[in-house]
Amino acid sequence: MELRRPAPSPLVDNYVVPGDVVLDLSEMNNQTIKLGAGLRQECDTIEATSAGKLRQLKPNKYCIENSQKRYKPSVEDTVLGIVVDTKPDNFLVDIKGPNLAFLPVLSFEGGTRRNIPKFKIGTLIYARVVKANSIMNPELSCMDAAKFGQLKDGYMFDTSTGMSRM
Repeated sequence: MELRRPAPSPLVDNYVVPGDVVLDLSEMNNQTIKLGAGLRQECDTIEATSAGKLRQLKPNKYCIENSQKRYKPSVEDTVLGIVVDTKPDNFLVDIKGPNLAFLPVLSFEGGTRRNIPKFKIGTLIYARVVKANSIMNPELSCMDAAKFGQLKDGYMFDTSTGMSRM
């Protein structure tokens, strides 16, 4: 029995510009493809929305690596953020993106109205982006308690966006 893997795009590890078709979905048989930053689906094709180098991160995940000045959140990104405000049902978190992200108090493992985490302003958080688009604030989640949540020790420093995707 032979396992079929999706044929990688011939443009992987090459530079693309907005509008380039990087994958033709009509040639793929019911395979799930995850799109990262800089890509979108247009009918039966995947097109580039930003200029940069096309990367294949996992067997079925593609993104465009570019040297942009500001971080644009994408779904499934893991981010560090600083709590800048607390509200009754969420925390506002600065993830150095165009908008502040919000972290609902119920998006923690075992989170209930009675079991609300207590974060002060300035608390460093490690979280996962669950919703992101260009006009709304991104939504974060800390559902995997072993990985995500408050970071008590360590350092946070600014770096280029290309370096942070490594």
